[in-house]
Amino acid sequence: MGLGSSYWAEVIQVLSEIIPVYDKVNSYISLGKDKEHRRRGISGRVLPGNKILDAGSGFGNMSKTASKICNEDIIITLYDPLVPMLKNTGTFFQKTPDMSCGVFEHIPFQDEKFDAVLCGYSLRDAISLKIAISEIHRVLKDGGRFVIVDLGKPDESFIRFGVSFYLRMILPIVALIAGGRLGLKFGTLYGTYKRWPKNKKLEEMLREKFSKVEFEKDLMGGAIMVAAYK
Repeated sequence: MGLGSSYWAEVIQVLSEIIPVYDKVNSYISLGKDKEHRRRGISGRVLPGNKILDAGSGFGNMSKTASKICNEDIIITLYDPLVPMLKNTGTFFQKTPDMSCGVFEHIPFQDEKFDAVLCGYSLRDAISLKIAISEIHRVLKDGGRFVIVDLGKPDESFIRFGVSFYLRMILPIVALIAGGRLGLKFGTLYGTYKRWPKNKKLEEMLREKFSKVEFEKDLMGGAIMVAAYK
């Protein structure tokens, strides 16, 4: 599972184009719940003094949330395939974090380096989901936590249809209102969702590598907050 290399390249191109409206549109299309979901996913899983990798970091929203929760007492590395995203972290951080550019499937860090790896609305963009999970497991310390906040794909067909309808038909309208013509490019999100496993399947994939998985849902399973423990 994953986007595959050809579709991944298309998604990355779109992401590079929507940088100016990325945060604003994401807030609208998540029905204003993106910040709440990040807090719920991170609270109790990132602790003061932790060394964290914000994978698929974008502007660093996940690590910034973690930093606030921990009173700025964490060590952050932002990791994203897009250099312009990393350069646009702006005033997000009191101290500029370390930054690295690359993909989930080839994380350029040694084994057992991080206390936590955070993926906020990014793991869905992996080229190969199985390899991405394996790489994240590798760079986590024993007892480390892998925190995922993302769209969920409900297991129940009727609810899944409703989420799909929203992403395919309603989201482009909301994104247009929030981000103008650039917002229309968020329609690519539906393609990543189609390739995303159902919630139960994602949990099974995580359990293949991790000792414990906590799987929390919101919006009838259309949003997930997951913590996998090494």
